[in-house]
Amino acid sequence: MPDDGPLRAFLGVERSLTGRRWHGPGPEAERRAEMIGQDTGLPPALCQTLARLGVEPAGALRYLEPQLRDLLPDPRSLRDMEPAAGRLVAAVRRDERIAIFADYDVDGGASAALLVDWLRAFGRTATVYVPDRIDEGYGPNPPAMAALAQGHDLIVCVDCGTLSHEAIAAAKGADVVILDHHLGGETLPPALAVVNPNRQDESGDLAHLCAAAVVFLTLVEAGRQLRQSGEPAPDLLGLLDLVALATVADVAPLLGVNRAFVRQGLKVMARRERPGLVALSDIARLDTAPNAYHLGFVLGPRINAGGRIGAADLGARCLATTDPDEARALAARLDKLNTERREVEAAVREEALAQAEARGTDGPLVWAAGEGWHPGVVGIVAARLKEALNRPAVVIGLDGNLGKGSGRSVAGVDLGAAVQRVAREGLLEKGGGHRMAAGLTVSRDRIEAAMARLGELLARQGADAAGPADLRIDALLMPDAATPELLADLDRAGPFGMGASAPRFAFSALTVLDARQVGDTHLKLSVGGGGGARIDAIAFGAFEGPLGPALAAARGARMHLAGRLELNTWGGRQRVQLRLEDAAPAD
Repeated sequence: MPDDGPLRAFLGVERSLTGRRWHGPGPEAERRAEMIGQDTGLPPALCQTLARLGVEPAGALRYLEPQLRDLLPDPRSLRDMEPAAGRLVAAVRRDERIAIFADYDVDGGASAALLVDWLRAFGRTATVYVPDRIDEGYGPNPPAMAALAQGHDLIVCVDCGTLSHEAIAAAKGADVVILDHHLGGETLPPALAVVNPNRQDESGDLAHLCAAAVVFLTLVEAGRQLRQSGEPAPDLLGLLDLVALATVADVAPLLGVNRAFVRQGLKVMARRERPGLVALSDIARLDTAPNAYHLGFVLGPRINAGGRIGAADLGARCLATTDPDEARALAARLDKLNTERREVEAAVREEALAQAEARGTDGPLVWAAGEGWHPGVVGIVAARLKEALNRPAVVIGLDGNLGKGSGRSVAGVDLGAAVQRVAREGLLEKGGGHRMAAGLTVSRDRIEAAMARLGELLARQGADAAGPADLRIDALLMPDAATPELLADLDRAGPFGMGASAPRFAFSALTVLDARQVGDTHLKLSVGGGGGARIDAIAFGAFEGPLGPALAAARGARMHLAGRLELNTWGGRQRVQLRLEDAAPAD
């Protein structure tokens, strides 16, 4: 998003308790916020949020009500879309045998469920095949594709396949359609159609779409072709819950049509019509309508758990089923696997962080590799390293002579392209992904050289220029202004997530009235201002760093606080609390 002018220390905080500098909006953003307020009469905090998101005054009211019909791109703007959709329509008309080869993450599972739902509307079924992460790895493989081709007329690869030349060639006797979003290579596999906004011959205008969004656009085009022939087509709006889930869980930027997908999809999800999502919400004890946070941090990890450490197809099956009893059983298994995944992740994270710090964290890449680290958690651990150190991170699990790794990037650094180049150069066995995430396979004896080369490529993109992430503040608030009504106003600018972060507010010189440790690592805080107004705050994981101990010892002191607002429902009452991210002494 555009910002402007020199950054200034907000509230004079040059170094907070977590070592960060606070800065507020630049002069241009402040002017834009003022103009939005003058033109619309919207509350100042909302105007400041819109200005930071780059919304111009003339489009502010329209931005608050994103309409899918206005933002949905023409599916035919993507290459191979017409033959891909036409092949799906032909398979339905001829009652052909259809297989869906899906990735094992949320995006793959949601993409598969989209196709299953659409085919169900015609009374058709499909075989859903999800590869085992450990035994088969990511994407189509020749044995699986050859076996599927023997029993099916059409194979649709979702969230995978763009780089799988050998595997696609093995599907002899069946047509293959690829619906993907991962970065493409210089040549495409021998499929009937490859619909992918990240093909090298695409414009890049739709590069922010996840695979489920590509599948949805394909179904839009299929519906158009059916209607042009005078045939009925299913209503697709009820499928937007799956598109929303995948968009958030795959960390796609919530911009343009993605924002509309999530906004409308959350409304569909609130109707509780999909048994799998209902069961997952219930087992996670969600007692409110889901929001983007729930998709990314509550539902998404549970759906992913099957592909990470359990049966790979559990997530897709849970999302696709129409049987509430089956949904509850699958949700229970996924919830149990998610608990096990957290335990495995914690052990790997501790070792990986220690290794990365010993190697050094001031370069363009932080990485770690360990014997027997579970391939299902290396991506999550890479994300944790990236968040902690503000550097692109790669974590590799070693097994025999090979290592399977996963990487996560920071804003402005295209990790997928760099990994793909290192693979072309022969230092990786294989590798690919997209801007923010990538996967790779590497020989044990080439890890050091491959990571060094990857670091060189990332340095060219400025990955080594980032310091500890400064904290960006949208506005200053008083405790009595943090009301449910304000949250409702701010929610109109959402949903918030990747590329459109939730607003962060600062509270100035509040007195710490109470501070106590909750659980092993969390901090519960109560602070008050001069007029008697007070606000409660919670800082998760605060005792894993300097924030918890410092604030726990600060009872009676005055502190500047910064974080995001959320609604806390307890005992039938709703109160706004601060999700505390940082603090600094006020005196």
